[in-house]
Amino acid sequence: MTSDSIASKPLSVVLAGGGTAGHISPLLAIADAIKAKSPGAAILAVGTPSGMETRLVPAAGYELATIDRVPFPRRPSLDLLKLPGRLAGAVKQAGRILDDARADVLVGVGGYVCTPMYLAARKRRIPIVIHEANMRAGLANRVGALFSEHVAVAFAGTRLRGAKHVGMPMRQAISGLDRPAAASAAKAALGLDPQRPALIVTGGSSGALSINRAVTGSLPALAAAGIQTLHITGAGKAVQNDDGELLAAEGYRQVEYVDGMENVYAAADVLLARAGAATVSEVAAVGVPAVFVPLPIGNGEQALNAAALVEAGGALLVEDKALTPEWLRSELVPLLSDHSRLEQMARTSERLGIRNADQRMADLVLEAVSA
Repeated sequence: MTSDSIASKPLSVVLAGGGTAGHISPLLAIADAIKAKSPGAAILAVGTPSGMETRLVPAAGYELATIDRVPFPRRPSLDLLKLPGRLAGAVKQAGRILDDARADVLVGVGGYVCTPMYLAARKRRIPIVIHEANMRAGLANRVGALFSEHVAVAFAGTRLRGAKHVGMPMRQAISGLDRPAAASAAKAALGLDPQRPALIVTGGSSGALSINRAVTGSLPALAAAGIQTLHITGAGKAVQNDDGELLAAEGYRQVEYVDGMENVYAAADVLLARAGAATVSEVAAVGVPAVFVPLPIGNGEQALNAAALVEAGGALLVEDKALTPEWLRSELVPLLSDHSRLEQMARTSERLGIRNADQRMADLVLEAVSA
């Protein structure tokens, strides 16, 4: 059976993942691409009751089922003793969801929900398709890869059994972005002057206090250089002055959240951000000159995510502890004034970026079903 004939046949596709936007965004992009290739497909997403998926999945128009969150303790504890029973219960929940959906295929993107879903699908001989977003694969996807012949990764250097490099699935509003054409309108939409260079700063959906402090300390230097700054502080992390009022300065505007990162990517002459897998991949795909500040905690995966783009010259990387107002004044201000360097960074990013990962994943799903 060919992919074309499968695409015209109604499918039941279950997609598992959640917890953070880094898992949910590619999941939704894959779902959209499957619907585009197989309009009659039934799509069901599976997450946990406490993750961001409870808001983002229904908002995208998809049905969400949930199973209990089963974290894997990293050291001996009472939770470790409870793990077998909790996992067995979650696998039973996962099995009921797959049975009720009459699933033809399970697509997993990582997160706590995926391990029980993979185990339940394997027991039922349901084909499993995996997408790993980070350079360093998570535990759930390392387990799932043992049961699947259809494994895809966002970064070429990710070590995962049988992996195929497809890139990061992203919304078409981003993957189809023409930055030069959209820049002026995007700046205006974000309250920026289309005629002035713009630094846009974001710490992700949860914000980044260290980035916020460094940026606010460099505002006089940025303003003196004619640079305007849009500061996306994160929910509940508005920056205040010594009097407890919302910080205001020349050429500076702060918001907690921006709905639609495509406008941010189009408007930014330079983006200052964490190095989450989705951010790095989207920056590369659309050609945004970027300065990455990897999270200083965890297993170092954010620095790994950005490594190839930084080594190629498409972005800069600065350690969290080295990000100071002095660094921004000496390194970032000159960069924003160097048009030829910014253009070269943008061209380098675009050469490394992949814009059609969502379609590649949809093809992989159809291939798994036909096989």
